[in-house]
Amino acid sequence: MNPGSEYFLIYKPYLMLSQFSREGDKQTLADLDFEFPTDVYPVGRLDADSEGLLLLTNDKQLNHRLLNPKFRHNRTYYVQVDGALTEAACQQLAQGVTISVDGKSYHTLPADARIMLEPGLPERNPPIRYRATIPTSWLSISLHEGKNRQVRKMTAAVGFPTLRLVRWAIEDLTAEGMIPGQVRELSRAEVMRGLRLK
Repeated sequence: MNPGSEYFLIYKPYLMLSQFSREGDKQTLADLDFEFPTDVYPVGRLDADSEGLLLLTNDKQLNHRLLNPKFRHNRTYYVQVDGALTEAACQQLAQGVTISVDGKSYHTLPADARIMLEPGLPERNPPIRYRATIPTSWLSISLHEGKNRQVRKMTAAVGFPTLRLVRWAIEDLTAEGMIPGQVRELSRAEVMRGLRLK
């Protein structure tokens, strides 16, 4: 990786685009209260309706390492789903399910999927609509791949649509202690250690 590179970890808020360029009236990374260097870009992306960790850097080698599927880095998501999640559904997610990617059937790679207690996440703005008669559950799922809207498609495939999706960790880099819109500058050593890279 490049010694002169810069690294930033952000907690992307709900409904913000993972880009600096404008698109209609949607919020973008340019709206964050932080002056980023002009050559820094996000590694990968999170959909507008997803929240959580996004790594920004001008390190092209790191960008390649993280986006190339053969390096299989781990991403962990906390997912609120509609309904009372079952162990059987988690088992299906863990073994892989068939989803549609670019109009073709795709069987997801094995994942780590577990029911969890509601995590202590920052409030979402606007919040999830509360319905007293319908339970919701929380799932922790860790993947080594990132197809378009993959987690949402996976939970829907086992009968539990996603209500809220938060990327909590990229390898050992986590959103612990962060709030939506917050930016943390990291050293190269912290990034390398957090991503388990040499």
